[in-house]
Amino acid sequence: MRIRTIAVTVAALACALAACSSPASNDKTTSKPSKSATAKESVKELTEEQKDDALADAGIPKEPTGADRAALLRALAAANPDVVKYEDKAIDAARNQCSAINGGGSNLDYVASQRFSYKDVTTTEVQAKQINAALKGLGFCKV
Repeated sequence: MRIRTIAVTVAALACALAACSSPASNDKTTSKPSKSATAKESVKELTEEQKDDALADAGIPKEPTGADRAALLRALAAANPDVVKYEDKAIDAARNQCSAINGGGSNLDYVASQRFSYKDVTTTEVQAKQINAALKGLGFCKV
């Protein structure tokens, strides 16, 4: 009885190994590209305008430049001077916060306090409330 169990197990393993090593499964030339590779290729094909439109659909404004950037940084610094130590991070956080504001998110002050806390910068909910008011007051989040 024990020998039959072992023999059946060995036969099953042999069949499994034979199925795994069939030539069709090892032929890489007939395989289709993965979904992630196809997605990466289509992302590369988007124009700058299409990317801006996609961001606008998500409630994220374009990256500010010149005087608009300076005004945004001043408004953020008024709420929490440490936030603008890393200007690019502050701008990215502001743009992403607009997505929450424009999307009607809840707990916006908490979300902003988390979003504007990075590296050695900590933002309280009171400061975050001021940041949200500044973003709305500047009209920055209007897309």
